[in-house]
Amino acid sequence: MSIAVPFLAFLLVGAIAAYHRLRLAVWAAVTAAVLVACWLLGANGAATVVAGVLVALIAVPLLLPAIRLPFITKPLLGFYTKILPPLSETERVALEAGTVGWEGQLFSGKPDWEVLASQPKPTLRPDEQAFLDGPVEELCRMTNDWQITHVDADLSPALWDYIKKNKFFGMIVPKEYGGLGFTALGNHKVIQKLASVSSVVSSTVGVPNSLGPAELLMHYGTKEQKDYYLPRLADGREVPCFALTGPWAGSDATSIPDYGVVCMGDWNGARVVGVKLTFDKRYITLAPVATLIGMAFRMYDPDGLIGDKQDIGISLALLPRDTAGVEVGRRAMPLNSPFQNGPVRGKDVFIPLSQLIGGEAMAGKGWQMLVECLSIGRSITLPSTASGGSKMGAIATGAYARIRKQFGLSIGRFEGVEEALARIGGHAYTVSALAEASAAAVARGELPAVPSTISKYHCTEMGREVAKDVMDIIGGKGIILGPRNFAGRNWQAAPIMITVEGANIMTRSLMIFGQGAILCHPWVLKEMKAATNPDASARLRDFDAALFGHIGFAISNAVRSLWFGLTSAKVGAAPGDTYTRRYYRKLNRYSAALALMADTSMLLLGGKLKFKESLSGRLGDVLSNLYIASALLKRYEDEGRPASDQPLLAWSIHNAVFKIENAFSGALRNFPIRPIGWLLWALVFPLGRRAQYPSDRLCHKVASLLMSPNEARDRLAVGVFTTPCANNPAGRINSYLQKAILAEPVERKFIKALKNSDIEAHDFATQLDEGVREGWITTEERKLLEDLRELTIDTISVDDFEAEELRSATYRPSGELGRAAA
Repeated sequence: MSIAVPFLAFLLVGAIAAYHRLRLAVWAAVTAAVLVACWLLGANGAATVVAGVLVALIAVPLLLPAIRLPFITKPLLGFYTKILPPLSETERVALEAGTVGWEGQLFSGKPDWEVLASQPKPTLRPDEQAFLDGPVEELCRMTNDWQITHVDADLSPALWDYIKKNKFFGMIVPKEYGGLGFTALGNHKVIQKLASVSSVVSSTVGVPNSLGPAELLMHYGTKEQKDYYLPRLADGREVPCFALTGPWAGSDATSIPDYGVVCMGDWNGARVVGVKLTFDKRYITLAPVATLIGMAFRMYDPDGLIGDKQDIGISLALLPRDTAGVEVGRRAMPLNSPFQNGPVRGKDVFIPLSQLIGGEAMAGKGWQMLVECLSIGRSITLPSTASGGSKMGAIATGAYARIRKQFGLSIGRFEGVEEALARIGGHAYTVSALAEASAAAVARGELPAVPSTISKYHCTEMGREVAKDVMDIIGGKGIILGPRNFAGRNWQAAPIMITVEGANIMTRSLMIFGQGAILCHPWVLKEMKAATNPDASARLRDFDAALFGHIGFAISNAVRSLWFGLTSAKVGAAPGDTYTRRYYRKLNRYSAALALMADTSMLLLGGKLKFKESLSGRLGDVLSNLYIASALLKRYEDEGRPASDQPLLAWSIHNAVFKIENAFSGALRNFPIRPIGWLLWALVFPLGRRAQYPSDRLCHKVASLLMSPNEARDRLAVGVFTTPCANNPAGRINSYLQKAILAEPVERKFIKALKNSDIEAHDFATQLDEGVREGWITTEERKLLEDLRELTIDTISVDDFEAEELRSATYRPSGELGRAAA
C-alpha cells in the first residue's frame, strides 16, 4: 500500500472526529486502531510508525494533566491574561444582565434544532385574545390618524379617556395591582394591531408598557412603591415617562452628566436624607403629559451620609411632576408623527431616598436595571410597531396593486412592481416572525439581550424598506397627505423607529456581535471568568477546561465549515421535511462559519476587535440573519407547515442567506490580516459564493399571493386592523379586493366590446347604458362594473384642502423659529 495511506487515515479520522466533536481520547483510540488496521493490511511500516508517533505527540501531553497543566495551560494562561482586553464596569454589567437562548446555539457551530422545536408555539391567553377582539378593536375604530397627526397633533380627549379606562397603560402591570397582567406576547399583539392604524396611538400605549416606571417597579421597586404606584399606573391616574437621553448622552447612556448629590432636605414637612438632582433631558416620550417621571442620573455622596463611597454610580428615581424645580419643556414634533415628546429639566430638585426605585438598597445599580429592562423594551415595542405597519402595508398595497390599473392592466402585473411587492411581502412575513419570536422569548422568562438588539435593528430596518416600497407602488396616493392616505405617515415615522432605543447604526456596528461574541459563545465568557478567578488553583483548572474545550470547538468549526462548503450543505443530518431540510442544512453551514470567523477574529484582533466596527457589523449581520431564518422556520413549523406559505418562506430564507453570504464576503475581503482572510475564504467559500437573491419566478409568486385572496394572505393579515370603516382607508382598500376580482372578467369583456364598436359615448355611465342595450353585459354585470368604478375611485382618490385648512391656527412666528431644546 502507498506510503501516504497512514497519513491520509490520520487526517480522515481527525476530520471525522472534529466534525462530530468526539473527545480527544476517543480520537486517539480510533486513530490508533485505524493505523493498526493499515499496518495489518500492508501499509508502509515506517509511515505507519511516524503517523502513530504523531498521534502520541498530540494525545499524551494533552491527555495527561500532570504534563498539560504546568507545561501548556499555565504559559497560555499567562499569555491570555496579558492580551485579555479589560472589561469596564458598564460592559461587565451588560454582559451579565442578559440570558442566552437560541442565539447561543447559532454561535455553537452545530445548532441543536430540537431546542428550537421544543419551544412552545406562541399562544395568547383567552383574556388577551378577548382584549384584542374587544377594547383594541374598538380603539382602532375610534382612531382617526389624520385628525391626530394634522388637526390636533394629539390624541383626542375621548381616546385618552378610553385608553386609561380600559387599562391600556397597565397591560404589563400584574392583576394584583389592578393591571391586566398580560404576557409579553399579549403586549406584542396589542402594539402590533394599534400600529397598523396609527403609530402615534401605538407609541402612546407602548411606552408605558416598555422601559419605564412600571417595568422598573415590578422588577426592583420596594413593597411600598409597588403598592402605591402600580395601581395608579394601571388605571391611568399616573401617566409615566422615563428620562434617560440628554444632549450629551444619547446612545452612550452611561456617560450621562445629570447628577444627584446626597444631602439633607425637606420633604412633606419632614427633614430627611435625600438627593438633590440637576438634570437636562430631551426626546422624552410622553413627557409633556406625564405625571410621573422616571429619572436616570449619576449619584454622589460627598459627605458620606449613606456610606463610604463618594461616586455611587448610576441610579434611578421617581419624580412626581409637581415636585418643586421640575420643568417640563415645550413639545417636540417628531417628523409629523406627533406623539407626546419633549424635554425635562431641573436644578437642585430635592427628593428623599424613598423615591429611588428600589430604595436606598438599589442606589448605584441603575445601569444594571436599565440593561435588563432595555432588552425587554427592544424586544416588544419597536418590533411590534414595525410588524403592524409592515403587515398592513403588505395587505393594503397588494389590494391596491390589483385594483389600480394602467395601460389596461393591474399595476401589480408589471414586473417592476412585482419586485417591490415581493420585497414588501417577504419583509412583512419576516418582520412578523422575528417580532413574535422576540416577544415569545420574553414570555418564556428570558432576558434576551442579543435577540432584542437583533429584533429592534432588523424589524425597524425592514419596516423602513416596506414603507419605501409601498410609497413607490402607490405613488401619488402615498405622497398626498389626507384622511384617504394610508401610507404617508408610516413613511414619515420610519426614521423615528430607526433612531429611538439606541441608534440603528450603533446597534449594528457595536452591539449585536459585540455582545453576542462573548455572551453567546460557549467558551469565551468561561475563559474570561476563569482567567480572573482570584483562586489560583481553580483559575488554572477552570481555564484549562475552557481553553481546550475552545480549541476543540475551533478545530471542529473549521472542519465543518470546509465540509459544508465543499458539499454546498447538501449532505448531513438535518430536521424538517423534504421542503425545509435544505434550509436547515444551510443554517448549519453558516453557523459553523460564523463560529470559525468569530474565534479567528477574537484570537487575532483581541481588544482591537471592538474598534473594527465594519467587521463587527458584518459578523453581526451573519448572526442576525441566522436568527431571523430560524424564526422563519419556527413560525412555519408552528403554523403546521402550510404549503400556501412556502413562497413567502422561500423568499425570506433566500433573502436571509443572500445577506449572510454578502456579510461573510465583506468581512473576509476586508479582514485586517490579509493572509488570514484568504485562508478563511478557502474554508468558508471553497467553491466560491453560491447564494442568490430571490429569483424573478419566486418574486412573481409572492406578489401574486398579495394580490389574490388566499390562506397565506389571510395569515399575514392576522393581527392588524382590517375592519373597513371610515377611519381606515387601508382596511377599505383591502375589503375591495374580492369584489374587484369578481368584476375583472366582466370588465375585460366590456372593454373589448367597446373597442370593437362604433359607439361614440365618452362618459362611463352612457357607455354602460349602451353596453346593456347592445347585449354586451347584463343588468347584473352593469352593477358589478358600477361597484368596481366606485371602489376604484375610493382606492385611488386623494384629498384636497382649502389653503387656510393647511395653516396652523395657533402658530405665530417670533424672533426665533422655536426655542432650542438643547
